[in-house]
Amino acid sequence: MRFMTIYKPGFERDTPPTAKEMADMGALIAEMMQKGVLITTDGLQHSKKGARVSITNGSFTVIDGPFTEAKEIVGGFAIIEVPSKAEAIAWTKRFLSVVGHGESEIRLMQDAPATAGPV
Repeated sequence: MRFMTIYKPGFERDTPPTAKEMADMGALIAEMMQKGVLITTDGLQHSKKGARVSITNGSFTVIDGPFTEAKEIVGGFAIIEVPSKAEAIAWTKRFLSVVGHGESEIRLMQDAPATAGPV
């Protein structure tokens, strides 16, 4: 079963992670890769470097960051493959223990990855 975990730190910081934070996260990522759990992961930069794009009745709206609602800020994501939701929760708890704050949403992905189809 593939799950996407979406990390919401609850606040944004302007500084990059410390060397210790990077080492701790690197160790967890290495373990997850060695065990075949981690498919991909990445962190996201400050929302001031991003934008939100929406469409309503065919009309687009673009709002440049930063975004004011810290609880809505996505700080990163991971796609993992584990046999159960319980195991996805266990790995997510390990991740949150490393970062020390925030929350992660866990979402079961579709059985088959999306494809572009015949070209």
